[in-house]
Amino acid sequence: MRTAVFVTCCLLLNACARELPPVVVHAADQAPERLSAWGVVVADGAYFQLNDNVLPYDLASPLFTDYALKMRTVWLPENTAAAYNAEHEFDFPVGTIISKTFHYEKADGFGDTGFRVVRSERDARLGDDGRLDLDDYALVETRLLVRYEDGWQAFPYVWNTEQTEAWLEVAGDVRNMQLVAAGGVEEFLYVVPDANQCKGCHAPNHTETSLRPIGPKARHLNRDYEYRGQAANQLDHWAATGILTGVEGDVPDGVRWSDAGGASLDERARAYLDINCAHCHNSSGAADTSGLHLNADAPVDQNFGICKSPTAVGRGSGDRLYDIHPGKPEASIVLYRMEHSDPAIAMPELGRSTVHVEGVRLVSEWIASLEGDC
Repeated sequence: MRTAVFVTCCLLLNACARELPPVVVHAADQAPERLSAWGVVVADGAYFQLNDNVLPYDLASPLFTDYALKMRTVWLPENTAAAYNAEHEFDFPVGTIISKTFHYEKADGFGDTGFRVVRSERDARLGDDGRLDLDDYALVETRLLVRYEDGWQAFPYVWNTEQTEAWLEVAGDVRNMQLVAAGGVEEFLYVVPDANQCKGCHAPNHTETSLRPIGPKARHLNRDYEYRGQAANQLDHWAATGILTGVEGDVPDGVRWSDAGGASLDERARAYLDINCAHCHNSSGAADTSGLHLNADAPVDQNFGICKSPTAVGRGSGDRLYDIHPGKPEASIVLYRMEHSDPAIAMPELGRSTVHVEGVRLVSEWIASLEGDC
């Protein structure tokens, strides 16, 4: 799935946007109140843009967060590089800043009748000028993950109404929003997690509790990205620009769960469960006592939920007997929890207040295709 197309660094520079001060890495205990003080991404009310040498990227199968579009970026200190790993997250140098900006396309009536946004299932993309036009899009939050000598630290920033600055909100935030789709309007509460809740997803080993990046892995980055109108494989591009070393041998396929023609139903469903569930549901994750392991390399057996009875699930079982009942999505607990937004039932526990209709459809089709019975 890799290509030999490379794109020069100049395509990533915001040549037609205003010049920005350099990126600054602040001490972990001195995180600035303003996101702009980091210099990674900025907005002036009209446009959102990346600083020079801040590289946008995307994932083959991204985590679902209430249909938010996510602009992901990475910045490395000059003359440093990340070390490639075929299975796990890359080893990034001290000073690395990873950002993720959650935003939505504005719907008709935005601002007049509330925070009305379009419900869409697509990738986030900058415009041809390397910027995001804020006439069309609304910024909600930007999360930073910064690598220090003693590990990673997370900092959540929430954008103001004027779309000119995002402010550090270590206690998180809640926003009333409306998702607009062809079928109508859905009101929901968008929740910005507090700094401690970041561990819920970014500490895949709950005994160590240390934060780690989730997205920058070979299987997630092995896909094309369009840099100013020219497509290049992201792993090839990272290597060509010198920010990634050690890429060799067979690279894991980048499976897009949303691409019905690009992979099998089994591969797509497993990719979806891996990115949305496996940060907790793995052998050392926060949900290890459940005995349900949904990571990409886990065998599809009882530990993957096949004919497995839940350990302690309460209302979350829906009176169903097995996590995954082959051939019977309507009898599977995993699907029941995906179909609900009630916090006492819904899975994942963090990161969503709405039901991911497309994800439910995919996992339902996959369970229905499984052979056997319990």
